[in-house]
Amino acid sequence: MLEHSATDAFEIVRTVGLALPDVEATTKYDGSPVLKLGGCFMAGLATHRSAEPDTLVVRFRLEERELLLEDAPETYYLTDYYRIHPVVLVRLSRVDRDALGDLLSLSWRLTSAKARIRGRSRRSAEADAAFARARELEEQGR
Repeated sequence: MLEHSATDAFEIVRTVGLALPDVEATTKYDGSPVLKLGGCFMAGLATHRSAEPDTLVVRFRLEERELLLEDAPETYYLTDYYRIHPVVLVRLSRVDRDALGDLLSLSWRLTSAKARIRGRSRRSAEADAAFARARELEEQGR
C-alpha cells in the first residue's frame, strides 16, 4: 500500500505517471494536480465533494470499469457524480505502486487515442482556416 500524507498524495502518482511517454504534470483551474497527455486529462486528484480525501480520478474505459470495481471495491469506487464519466476513483491509501503503474498505463493508452483524435481535429481546423485564408487572399488578388 502507498503510505503518504495529504501533502504528498499526488507525488507518487506524478512520479509513476511521468515515467510514461509524453505525460505532463500540471494543474487544473482550481490548482489541483493532474497528469495530461497531449493536453487531455489522464489522472488527477478528485476534488468533487462526493469523493473521499486522497482519491485519484483516472481515465478508464466504462466497459471495463465494473470488473475493476467488483474485483477490488476496497481500492476502487465511484460516486454518482463521477459515474457518467469514463473514470474510476482510486483510494491512494489502498493501491500499491505496481497496481498504480498498471492503472496509469491503461489510462495512458486510452488518453493517447483521445489525444490523437484531438490533434487531428485541431490540425484539420487549422488546415481549413489556412485554406480559407488562402482562398480569401487569392480572391483579393484577382
